[in-house]
Amino acid sequence: MNSLPSDTKAPWQQAQDFLQANPGVDTVEVFLCDYNGLLRGKLIPRENLAKVFNGGFKLPVTALSMDVWGRDLEQIVFATGDADGLCLPVIESLSALPWRPDTAQLQVTMGEMDGSPNPSDPRNILQRLSQAYRAKGLTPVVALEMEFFLLQADTEADGRPRHTSVDGDGQTQLGGQPYHLDSMHELRELFDELRNACAELGLPADTFIKEAAPSQYEINLNHLPDPVAAADAAFMLKRCIREVARKHGYIASFMAKPFGELAGNGMHLHFSCLNDQGENIFSDGGEAGSAELRSAIAGLAQTMAESMAIFAPNTNSYRRFMAGSHAPTAPCWGYENRTVALRVPAGEPAARRIEHRIGGADCNPYLLLASVLAGALMGMEQKLKADTPIEGDAYSQCEPSLPRFWPQALALFEQSAFIKQYFGETFHKHYSLCNWQELNEFQSQVTALEYKSYLRCI
Repeated sequence: MNSLPSDTKAPWQQAQDFLQANPGVDTVEVFLCDYNGLLRGKLIPRENLAKVFNGGFKLPVTALSMDVWGRDLEQIVFATGDADGLCLPVIESLSALPWRPDTAQLQVTMGEMDGSPNPSDPRNILQRLSQAYRAKGLTPVVALEMEFFLLQADTEADGRPRHTSVDGDGQTQLGGQPYHLDSMHELRELFDELRNACAELGLPADTFIKEAAPSQYEINLNHLPDPVAAADAAFMLKRCIREVARKHGYIASFMAKPFGELAGNGMHLHFSCLNDQGENIFSDGGEAGSAELRSAIAGLAQTMAESMAIFAPNTNSYRRFMAGSHAPTAPCWGYENRTVALRVPAGEPAARRIEHRIGGADCNPYLLLASVLAGALMGMEQKLKADTPIEGDAYSQCEPSLPRFWPQALALFEQSAFIKQYFGETFHKHYSLCNWQELNEFQSQVTALEYKSYLRCI
C-alpha cells in the first residue's frame, strides 16, 4: 500500500518514511482544491518536499477563486496585490499514483502567512463546520454517490461526446441498462483497475453501478464519521476515475448534463449524525425518525434555494433540473421517495438518515458537504419544523421553486445571509465574483443553435 498509515508521527517524519518506502518516486504533484473543484498546484522534485512541510511552499491566494478557464478575478487581484498564501500539507493525502508510479501526490490547503488556515479555502470551510458539530458533541456521518459518463476520447466535429455504450451496429443503445451486469463486464478491465487504484490510494469505494443513461456509471463511497475525510475521498475519487479512464483511452466526464435528452450526473449525499454516546440523533426508535431529523430537514429545505449556486455551479448544471429530468425541482422531502429533494431511506430505525439529492457531480464536494452541514445545523439550532412529507409523485404535487437558471441562483446566493454567516464574507464575495465572471463569458458567446434559428429567418 502506497498511501500513508494513520499514526501519531509528526507530518514531516511521515513524509520521510513515505519517501524511503517509495524510492522510485522522483516527482510530487502538490495541489489544492479551488472553488470549481479543480486542482491548482505545482510539480516539484522529491528533494523539495521538505519545503512544503517547512513553510516554503506558496501559491497566490487567488488560485482558489480562478474561473473554470484559470482566469484571475481582476477585482481581487487589484485589491489584494495578488499576494501569496502559505500552503499547508494534508499529510494523509501523500501517496504514490497508481497510474504514474514515478509520481506522488500531496494535497495542500491555503493558509495565511502566519500558518493559520485561510478562511475561504473550501476544505477549511468544511473543517470549521465539522468543528462546530464537534463542539456540540455531534459527529456527522456522511457518504457520497458519484455519477459519471465514460465516453469515447474522440468527439464529434461539433464537440458532442460519443458514447461507449453502443449496439452491434455502432448506434447508441436505446436504453441505459441500469444495474445490468453485462454492461459492467464490457468495461470490466477498466473497473478492476479502478477498484485496485482506489484500494492503493485508500479511497473507501464501495459499490460500482451501471446507471440510467447509456455510458453512465456510479461509484458509491462508504459512510465515514468525518465530513472532511469524506470530501477528500470524493475529490480524489474524481481524479482517480479520470486518470484510469484516460489510461484506457476514454473520457470520464462529471459534467452535469453532457446529453440534453438523457439523465444527468448527480452527487447524492447521505447524512446522519451521532451524539457522544454513538447514538444516531436522527432516530427515536420509530419509523418516522426524531424531531432532530425533521428540524435538520427543515433547515436544508429552507436554505436550499440560496445554496443552489453551490449545488449547481455552472451554466450546464441547470439542465439537470428541466422538466422530466428526474432531478428535484422543489425543496420537498419524503420517506423512501426518489421524486423529492430530501429522501429519508427505508431501513432499520437506528440507521435513519437523509439523502440530499440536489448536488450535481460537477460541484465541489467540500462546498456541497459544507452547505448540507450548515443547513442542517441551522435547522436543529433553531428547532425548525419540517413541512408534511410528500407521498407519491412530488413533481405533480410541488410547484417548481428552486432556481432553474444560473443567474437566478447567483442572485439568491449574493443576497444570502445564511451563506455569509456559515461560509464567511470573503468566500461569499469571491465565489460570487468567480461565478459571475464565468456566466458573463457564456452570455457573450453566440451559440450555433442561435445562428441556425435566427440568422437567416428573423
